[in-house]
Amino acid sequence: MKIFKFGGASVKDANGVKKIARILSDHSAEKLLVVISAMGKSTNHLEKLVHASVHGTGETALLLRELKDYHYSIVNGLNAQNPSALINDIENLFLELECLVETPSLPEEYDFVYDQVVAFGELISTKIISYYLLSEGIKNQWIDSRNFILTDDRYRDARIQWNETDKIISKKLKPLAERQTVVTQGFIGRGPVNETTTLGREGSDYSAAIFAYCLNAESVTIWKDVAGVMNADPKKMNNATLIPYLAYSDAIELAYYGASVIHPKTIQPLMAKDIPLFVKSFLNSKESGTQVSTKVHSLDVPCFIFKEKQVLAELKTRDFTFIVEQNLEQIFSLLAKHKVRCNIIQNSAISFSFVADNKENKMTHLMSELDKLGLSAQIKENLELITIYNAVEGSEKEIIGQKEVILEQNTGNTSHYLVRQ
Repeated sequence: MKIFKFGGASVKDANGVKKIARILSDHSAEKLLVVISAMGKSTNHLEKLVHASVHGTGETALLLRELKDYHYSIVNGLNAQNPSALINDIENLFLELECLVETPSLPEEYDFVYDQVVAFGELISTKIISYYLLSEGIKNQWIDSRNFILTDDRYRDARIQWNETDKIISKKLKPLAERQTVVTQGFIGRGPVNETTTLGREGSDYSAAIFAYCLNAESVTIWKDVAGVMNADPKKMNNATLIPYLAYSDAIELAYYGASVIHPKTIQPLMAKDIPLFVKSFLNSKESGTQVSTKVHSLDVPCFIFKEKQVLAELKTRDFTFIVEQNLEQIFSLLAKHKVRCNIIQNSAISFSFVADNKENKMTHLMSELDKLGLSAQIKENLELITIYNAVEGSEKEIIGQKEVILEQNTGNTSHYLVRQ
């Protein structure tokens, strides 16, 4: 069995959905489980809907209408026969979504509301694609991944309950997937009291790896709108080049530092069972792309990773006493509590600095609690973190240029530059 994963860029319009059908037709002789993301930028749109709902901005009706119009434009572009059953399914999902966002909620419930709302992107997307495949004669079974991916209640970054997930996938899903192609959602799971959880932004890759691990899959293929794993985002660097072979160890490092091609958690389940990962072009499906495996392949080019919307927090004790182990323990405890992942850490005798993604609701609450510990904080926003992995001398010049460097850190063959956007 093979696992195919199609991202949002692959299903952003009707032509993308038709392209999926052609790719699956080319692999009709194989047993497939297909993981699909939300369409286009609809996750971003749903995030705006969460913000409008929680903060009562009055935009929910408009955002819902835009989201409906976008998905129906794709349905209409598919020209599928007798779409009434599909339209009924979509209408029911939108009705459920509307009820959710119109129910009053508190700011402290933001993460919970986020997971319940944002999951609809994947649910609607997979309903449309499963129906279209059936209309094109490609037999498949739509399933709700929340019935199989079981997690804890850490909203927006849920942790997999591996024993339970492995057991239910092996017992319930595997017999079904052996008989026919399965279409399911990435990114979403089910928490301990049957509430929806999500696995972290861009978590559909991780979902594919979870299914692969539990089904003992032959391989995982992630279909992207790029040729494979590149040494830089082609939108950022015109001379970005394809990396045809990549060791899991290098892939983990690139994912950890923020390379958007592979979700950071994807690699570990695949490594555990030596399942190869292929990253291939959705637009040119015959091209070989990138193969990631346990085989050792030397990385002969520097890799450039760009992370926007970064924030730098510089903490100091108010009485200028040293920041010692007790302070650090408290700081890291609060970082974990507020689910703030540090991309860079630096400390001196009287200060502690960290760089993190600037996520709504996180930093404000964190800074408030740090203040109660007697730590003053200076915050710098609108920053970009540029990481060069496998750096060679002079490789930073072409990307840093005249940008103002706020912070620099060099470790082994990796260099970090925090710059103003």
